[in-house]
Amino acid sequence: MADLEDSIDQLAAATGFSGVVRVDRGGRVELARAYGLAHRGWDLANTVDTRFAVASGTKGLTALTVASLVEEGRLALDTPAREVLGEDLPLVDDRVTVEHLLAHRSGIGDYLDEDTIESATAYVLPVPVHRLATTEDYLAVLGGHPQVSPPGERFAYNNSGFVVLALIAERVGGAPFADLVRERVCAPAGMRDTGFLRSDEPTGRTALGHLDGEGLRTNVLHLPLRGSGDGGIYTTAADVHALWSALDAGRILPVERVADMVRPRSDVPAEAMRYGLGFWLHPTSEAVVLVGADAGVSFRTVHDQAAGITHTVLSNTTDGAWPVARRLHELLTP
Repeated sequence: MADLEDSIDQLAAATGFSGVVRVDRGGRVELARAYGLAHRGWDLANTVDTRFAVASGTKGLTALTVASLVEEGRLALDTPAREVLGEDLPLVDDRVTVEHLLAHRSGIGDYLDEDTIESATAYVLPVPVHRLATTEDYLAVLGGHPQVSPPGERFAYNNSGFVVLALIAERVGGAPFADLVRERVCAPAGMRDTGFLRSDEPTGRTALGHLDGEGLRTNVLHLPLRGSGDGGIYTTAADVHALWSALDAGRILPVERVADMVRPRSDVPAEAMRYGLGFWLHPTSEAVVLVGADAGVSFRTVHDQAAGITHTVLSNTTDGAWPVARRLHELLTP
């Protein structure tokens, strides 16, 4: 344990890491450390219970929310998106199903195509960020993107697909998406510090996302006012661990449903991983991964139930998590 702590402390100091690192092994917390500042302007330090945005780490919670509606029979994996969308988003192929969207195999046009973006801080939303406060607001950016491939043909990471899933969940579940995630995922998992916060209403214990090399500047003008199905939830290291524990124990969904969600649907050689439904998968082991990256946000958590190891890195800078996550991989991979 001392070697692990020393290694991470030294790397954090060398890289200027800002964030939280947590390692659980064999049912106990082996490491929980906070580094850097949650608010540079006020010189407020991060703590182990600071809340961080996790960008696309949200997609796992979106998938679980949708799966809970499937489990209740309100949706099916083969439900066409068109049945719920009605006349909205007419460029989405009528054959696109819920499962296609969850697996990034829908082929729909993406409002945030990461393959075409020079950098997270270079991207500019096509509408003012303050206009994206509810999931229905995202219709303004989801529309106008033609289908790029037939449904089911290939894997292509797609942010629009997970906002469409949030729309479907809202309309079928009869409540705002943020409420559905809280009630269906966070509450049964005991994730008390997790939720979709507004960027213009920073609350206590919440880290501001800082832009690398730009002093006090934050990411508030780079991201939607409030996140939705593709990203933007805030959480803590303890809540991330609670999520994995709840999945293992069947408190969110039956373990059989979870097993199906982490069954590989695609090999993704470019990422050296596989993909299930809302979750990245290790290429050879049973480890499950959530990753998030955005301006002022970097996040990675890896859960290997068989090995009894979970490690999580949350950072409030654009690239801060990656060196630490790589070191944890080197030190903890069986």
